[in-house]
This record gives sequence, structure tokens and C-alpha cells, in this order.
Amino acid sequence: MSTPRLTAVEFRQALGQFASGVTVITAERAPGLVHGMTASSFASVSLDPLLILVCVAHSAQMLSVMEAQKRFGVSILKDDQREISKFFAKPEQGQKEESDLGIRFRWTPGGIPLLEGTLVQLGCNVVATHVSGDHTIFVGEVESAEIHSGRPLLHFRGEYHRISPLS
Repeated sequence: MSTPRLTAVEFRQALGQFASGVTVITAERAPGLVHGMTASSFASVSLDPLLILVCVAHSAQMLSVMEAQKRFGVSILKDDQREISKFFAKPEQGQKEESDLGIRFRWTPGGIPLLEGTLVQLGCNVVATHVSGDHTIFVGEVESAEIHSGRPLLHFRGEYHRISPLS
């Protein structure tokens, strides 16, 4: 007796039951110009060395940028940054909308662009890539980290949420 094959829609719905933080991955696409991508496929890998991973779809513009640059930033969004998440989820990112949203970047000494005003900012250098299915997994060694006050923006069942303590 065989089990019916799980569809991509069912798989996506199942994984949507896992609440995750929301990050924006950034990389320099040309001198002084940043391309960003909203991602929830982000995880810690190792404490020694300090490694994280991000997954980038083969259809995403970010793929070629990260392959070329070999370094990237990860900014964990605060709970009031939903519009920034939506902006970076778009394949094309207009300068006017970026300006209207107050998006600002800063560069690490190693040349990694980071999104200002976020909960956490990590500067990473690519140390490994793994092609798996329709994504490439980028393993980054963390060279810098800054933590700021606030609460994280969460994504659960296809919607944005805020964290609240259990009473």
C-alpha cells in the first residue's frame, strides 16, 4: 500500500505551522548598491566556528549576487518592520519606495552591507554552498554581530505576528 505523494502546496502549508523570525539578507550587487531578500530560511549551524545558513531559491536574483560576492549580511527584523519585509520580498526594489520606508544601510569593515535599525545584524563570509532541490544553501561564517533592543517580527501560517509573553 502506497501513501499519496505530498504536494508542494501541502508541504508549504505544513511548514507554515512553524513560527519563524523574519530576516533580510543583503549583499552588494554593484559598488555602493545593495540587493536584499526577505528570508525565513535562516538557522544557526555551529558555535565553533560561528556558522549560520541561509537558503536562496534558484529563481531569486540574490543567488547570483551571493555567488559573486561570497559575503552577505543578515538582519533580523523588529516587530514594527513588516513593510520592510514586504519590500525585500519583491524581486524588484525601487529606490523611491526604499527611501519612503526609511531604509538605510551601513557597511562592515569587511564590505558587507547591513540593514540599519533592525534587531540583530550579522556580517557573514560564505564558507560553503550546497545545491539542494530548487535552492542553494549558503553557509556563512559570522565575522560581526550587533544586537539592538526590541522584539522580533514573526511569520506564522503566512501572516506576520508579534511575540507576546505567556501569562
